[in-house]
Amino acid sequence: MEERAGARRRPPMAVAPPPPLLLLLLLSVCCSAVAAAASGAPVGEDYVRPPAAASVHRKALISLFPWSNSKKQAASSSSDPQQVHISLAGEKHMRITFVTDDNSVPSVVDYGIEAGTYTSTSQGESTSYSYLMYSSGKIHHVVIGPLNDNTVYYYRCGGHGPEFQLKTPPSQFPLSLAVVGDLGQTSWTTSTLDHIKQYEHDMLLLPGDLSYADYMQHLWDSFGTLVEPLASTRPWMVTEGNHEKERIMFFKSGFQSYNARWKMPFEESGSTSNLYYSFEVAGVHAIMLGSYTDYDESSDQYAWLKADLEKVDRKRTPWIIVLLHAPWYNSNRAHQGEGDSMMAAMEPLLYAAHVDIVIAGHVHAYERVERVFKGGLNPCGAVHITIGDGGNREGLARRYRNPKPAWSVFREASFGHGELKIVNDTHAHWTWHRNDDEEPVRTDDVWINSLAGSGCIQDSSHECRKILMSP
Repeated sequence: MEERAGARRRPPMAVAPPPPLLLLLLLSVCCSAVAAAASGAPVGEDYVRPPAAASVHRKALISLFPWSNSKKQAASSSSDPQQVHISLAGEKHMRITFVTDDNSVPSVVDYGIEAGTYTSTSQGESTSYSYLMYSSGKIHHVVIGPLNDNTVYYYRCGGHGPEFQLKTPPSQFPLSLAVVGDLGQTSWTTSTLDHIKQYEHDMLLLPGDLSYADYMQHLWDSFGTLVEPLASTRPWMVTEGNHEKERIMFFKSGFQSYNARWKMPFEESGSTSNLYYSFEVAGVHAIMLGSYTDYDESSDQYAWLKADLEKVDRKRTPWIIVLLHAPWYNSNRAHQGEGDSMMAAMEPLLYAAHVDIVIAGHVHAYERVERVFKGGLNPCGAVHITIGDGGNREGLARRYRNPKPAWSVFREASFGHGELKIVNDTHAHWTWHRNDDEEPVRTDDVWINSLAGSGCIQDSSHECRKILMSP
């Protein structure tokens, strides 16, 4: 197999000699493995996270209450932009989202490649919503571009106010992705975000459960403020989780706040819903699925997914990555079976398209699964990763099922984040970093080979094409 558990085994060798960059990364992996072995520190199921320092625990508890002073950072002016975050919006375009308390502020973004010099201006749209006793600010969505790849841009929102800067992703490998799920707004969340900040990434992927507002709408505002330092500089591509529902029977339909605040490129990818969409970056085709909207074979999402997969060109995008919230392969006792019906409907489509990696959240722990299909090991199936451990207020899911399934390689109940560096068409390097308060500790480390470079596609291309093109 191409994978390994923990950082204790040597990384697998590719069939062809690896390029120099791979050799350097392999050397780094081996060094970390030696250090971990020498320290004797437990990893995986043997690891028990020590209690947080008293000050950290106290801050986490305080953060649960709506009157916490840490939750609201007032803008210096009601017309100043708040909660700024960016996301991809089609090829060479970026969507800038920001909120203002002043409804007269225009939905415009000025931008350029030199600080303080704005050579282009884009106009966008705005929305707002009411939820029981709460009324949102004016939520602006402005698409800028076309933009150059791998370039720093400076921008300001609403025609005045502070200057922000962003960096566009590269057009070719290597591509570095930060991955975190079930983020929330605790001191553990802050620690996780601090660790991600140390990682030079091109984009962040989040498979659901963002703010944990859970009907308390002001917590969407505080979440936007919390993530702005990172989310305003690199695109955040997210999908919904169960905590984004916020449905009140007979009064409020689900996902109103999420859809208003976190608009993703669903229209650009031919979807009719912000709850599922796809995008391409460098040589990756990424698909964000909705675990909490219809997904059976008669659903719009199923039809869209089939059409989207059928259009993928593996020469243009040799990697296919899927994100969703409720995991399909899960050996933790938490949320058992909640992804089974979605897996039954959609896993055959992902297998037919030779999806490389499926990333989920929901379970508040980390787990990595070997390539699987229909519940069993399969070299042409997807690697599954559960990473619902960003720092949420509900705590960790510490209990696992035993004996451990054959497909489960590594599992640990700790807060943390993942880093996926796609080196080239055939090799990607995945690491998971346990959040030990001040220190991000690399605990799981593996090389993954793309199925585009294997015999899987050639061996089953005709049969798989029939599945994707069938009515």
